[in-house]
Amino acid sequence: QVQLVESGGGLVQAGGSLRLSCAASGGTFSSYKMGWFRQAPGKERLFVAAISASGSNTYYANSMKGRFTISRDNAKNTVYLQMNSLTPEDSAKYYCAADHLSPSIGTMPYKPDYYGYWGQGTQVTVSS
Repeated sequence: QVQLVESGGGLVQAGGSLRLSCAASGGTFSSYKMGWFRQAPGKERLFVAAISASGSNTYYANSMKGRFTISRDNAKNTVYLQMNSLTPEDSAKYYCAADHLSPSIGTMPYKPDYYGYWGQGTQVTVSS
């Protein structure tokens, strides 16, 4: 059983930055593809970014490219999401997820169905 715990959310002004962390336990972190998703109230959960098990490949939603960076430290069992140039539209609860069945990015890393484990989320609020 894999447990995921996100942290690093908070309130930030538009144009600011935040770094989210997701600490994993209970499994072999270095063999899992990891992803970040977000969900605003009343809206569907949206893909943000994914990273392969080794960290060598990443994939981003188009609207996050150039602003967000996903990375991981397998020695610390942690995946990160660096978010820059934040706008109020980025306000949401951010979730990390683990695909324990696939170490590679694959063809559809944006599909939440492929991720078997989810954290509880961390809230990000961007004020204008």
